[in-house]
Amino acid sequence: MAVTVFIPTTLRAFTNHRSEIILEGKNVSEVIQALSDEYPDTKKALFDSEGNLRDFVNVFVGSENIKNLDGFDTELKDGDEVTLIPAIAGGTVEDSVLGDNKGEKLTNAEITRYSRHLLLQEVGVKGQKKLKAAKVLIVGLGGLGAPLAMYLAAAGVGTIGLIDFDEVEESNLQRQVIHRTRDVGRPKVASAKDAIKNINPLVKVETYNLLLNAENAVDIISEYDVVADATDNYQARYLVNDACVLLGKPDVFGAMYQFEGQTTVYYAKEGPCYRCVYPSPPPAGLVPSCAMGGVVGVLPGIIGTIQANEVIKLIVGGAEPLISRLLTLDAWKMKFRELHITKNPNCPICSKNPTITELVDFDYEDFCGIKKQQEEEEPVEAIEAKTLKQRLDNGEKITIIDVREPHERAIVKFPDAKVIPIGQLARRQNELDPDVDTVFICKEGKRSILAVNTLREAGYKGKMYNLKDGINAWARDVDPSFPQY
Repeated sequence: MAVTVFIPTTLRAFTNHRSEIILEGKNVSEVIQALSDEYPDTKKALFDSEGNLRDFVNVFVGSENIKNLDGFDTELKDGDEVTLIPAIAGGTVEDSVLGDNKGEKLTNAEITRYSRHLLLQEVGVKGQKKLKAAKVLIVGLGGLGAPLAMYLAAAGVGTIGLIDFDEVEESNLQRQVIHRTRDVGRPKVASAKDAIKNINPLVKVETYNLLLNAENAVDIISEYDVVADATDNYQARYLVNDACVLLGKPDVFGAMYQFEGQTTVYYAKEGPCYRCVYPSPPPAGLVPSCAMGGVVGVLPGIIGTIQANEVIKLIVGGAEPLISRLLTLDAWKMKFRELHITKNPNCPICSKNPTITELVDFDYEDFCGIKKQQEEEEPVEAIEAKTLKQRLDNGEKITIIDVREPHERAIVKFPDAKVIPIGQLARRQNELDPDVDTVFICKEGKRSILAVNTLREAGYKGKMYNLKDGINAWARDVDPSFPQY
């Protein structure tokens, strides 16, 4: 049976960047085996050491998760579509999440401002009053949080909470449209608050210039009706999900990477939560962040506005939010897919017999592999850019391995570096001389640490270094003609 397998961006490094592959197989197991036979590097990404599919990957046939079918024994027919959906980081709710709160009367000024909403039968005066009474927390003010905040402010959400501990950087401005060039160096919450007030001075804005953690999440989130997850790391995503489940709040989720986006509503009262779909995160370093892999500037605008739409629907009521439905977008091909997701009866937090009942009792750093990664990073010796330059100037023989993607090397090439993608390191280790020191380089020194650990796991015994802070450090400390990106 000829089947089309759709490969997400985060896994395309293992398939020579192919997004669609035609494979033969009578069932899912045969197709996945054919995939790993043709692209051996996919095995480590998809399966753990015991041969089990990793928890952060879901496999769909059509719109159904194989967990709800016959698993890997699910039979396929000619023309079927198999989609791999990794973690990046439906149904109907007739009633508003605000319950019976009818909201305050609209002023004449508000009637004028929101007149296009009032003309919609589905919103009307009743819905607009609910928007005015609603409190929405946006966690993260980057690419997703920017359009979220702007459109919710324009829509007339009465109170918007903003939480982020970061400052505006110049590289943010390519997509984080709530910030301006003059805001570079300012706290993102301050910049976003100013923008919201310029859009709609009637909105009350609460700011939290801090890191959301297990100690403060419940206190903060409990003050809001809806939470919009616009974060960019797994630790925050599980934390937001867990707090929302424990407090009975809907979590309007968005994620993106390069050209791909995901949106859904995790609401344990009505459907699955984030842990139901992704019981555990990917191994640390396996799935790169937008900072490492990039993102097309308009994608967060699309995903963020879909999130804003879902927030509005939850507040107004009478709509069909994305509960039990995962919407995916490939913006480069402009293809949307809707996939059915279901509640896990053994979910550790939203099942009938949860094992997670308090956030402070759960170690999110350990769960997301941060502690393990830090432990693994300890023996990875770093070399400063200036030290590397000095050793090269002294004529020392050093092998430099560039693990960046081809399009990154087009931005700037590192002199005399050998190119080996991380996914090929283990099987190409014979190209390295164990008697010669090897320095691994990437954009900011994170993928190079993963490269060293990958080779160590593969048994390579040579001396290896990570270029601390990557090529950006070389540009900053050694050669200012190099661009920082």
